Amino acid sequence: MADRLPWPRTTGLLINGAAMVLILAGIRAASDLVVPFLLALFLAVLITPSIDDLARLGLPRWLAVGVVTLIFTVLSLLGLAYVGVSLNDLLWKLPEIQQQLDALRERAIAWLESIGVPMPAEEGETPVFDPASGVRLLGGLLSGVRNVLSDGLLILITVAFILLESSGFPAKLRAITGPESPAMGRIIKILADQRRYMVIKTWISLATGVPVGLGLWLMGVDYAVLWGVLAFFLNFIPNIGSLIAAIPPVTLALVQNGVGVAIGATALFLAVNFVIGYLVEPPAMGRGLGLSTLVVWVSLVFWGWVLGPVGMFLSVPLTMAMKIMLEASEETRWLAVLLGPPISSSGPARPIPAEPDPPRPG
Repeated sequence: MADRLPWPRTTGLLINGAAMVLILAGIRAASDLVVPFLLALFLAVLITPSIDDLARLGLPRWLAVGVVTLIFTVLSLLGLAYVGVSLNDLLWKLPEIQQQLDALRERAIAWLESIGVPMPAEEGETPVFDPASGVRLLGGLLSGVRNVLSDGLLILITVAFILLESSGFPAKLRAITGPESPAMGRIIKILADQRRYMVIKTWISLATGVPVGLGLWLMGVDYAVLWGVLAFFLNFIPNIGSLIAAIPPVTLALVQNGVGVAIGATALFLAVNFVIGYLVEPPAMGRGLGLSTLVVWVSLVFWGWVLGPVGMFLSVPLTMAMKIMLEASEETRWLAVLLGPPISSSGPARPIPAEPDPPRPG
């Protein structure tokens, strides 16, 4: 019998890639179910250090879990109630905001024409500057936030159950994989990296949201606390989150408080994001995310497409976990290297071992 031909490496990669496409298609199709549980899982990872701290102080772990779960649930319900009421109130005011934007647009066009700036003639129903498109964008953003908050009760219940099971979960993992299993080490590394990222990012987002909310309140902008909360959450979205967070309050300040307050609100966002993004966050993150800047941007678009707005929140943690899993296999380690930072900035490049030469016929 002739020797069996070796399985081509390219064919194996294609099969693995096809399987990954099917898995991602299934996740996208079930995103309404997957998203709340993913959010609950990451919130539980964020809260677990508080339980560990109380347990180290001598409190029984079951009591520490109960205390932390109760405090988290009460604070979350109060926050969800406030944000939900504010969002509903603001969504009802969107038609009035659009009318104010229309009036502001007419005044701006009249002023430009008075100083000799030629304005193109408006044909049909398409104006030169269409405030309705901006209002639709604002309404879509606020509606998306409200849709996420509508699953808040399910997320809170899931977080509570995860925290209650957290004490016995490590023992279950050790029973499944073995205490010295490489898989156990990868799981521990994933959880540690997620916890580190989420804790640091939460404090940085808090340092972003509090000055924004306080500054807008001092300027007299309506819903200042809501905009501070929005800046807190959107700061989890890399690259564009802070820009998105600035659009609603600056627009509202423009139509209700005037151009001067709108410029002040813009300057506030620029100052806060410069200090946090360039002076505070890089040293706080320390050794970095282990991802290249391009990968962070691509992961933002990709996970946003798969999971919707929540995917953009979780794009960095999900990609970090994927990179750790890819590092576990020799066949996929090259993908982990591509996801990582430039080789020149992380150390000397290691040569890739060459493929062995095929045996020569005798």
